Amino acid sequence: MRKNFSLEETSRIIEMAWEDRTSLDAIYRNFGLKEDQLKLLMKKELKRGSYTLWRKRMKASDLRHESLRPNGITRAYCSQQYKFKK
Repeated sequence: MRKNFSLEETSRIIEMAWEDRTSLDAIYRNFGLKEDQLKLLMKKELKRGSYTLWRKRMKASDLRHESLRPNGITRAYCSQQYKFKK
């Protein structure tokens, strides 16, 4: 794991971690962060209450690991998400 992410990279990691459809595998592929490393980064960067909410949300999501996803889910973002509109 890289220790020093830029402000933009840290912001993107946090954004991806909050997104329900973004798998932990996608975060690992893009930034080299394993699940335990992501938890540490989130704990460091978020307020305590926000971190607690994120952990609850993460535990409740069955989409976080690509191997556990239903076969029909092939992308990590909503088709209506602003970043991917053309």
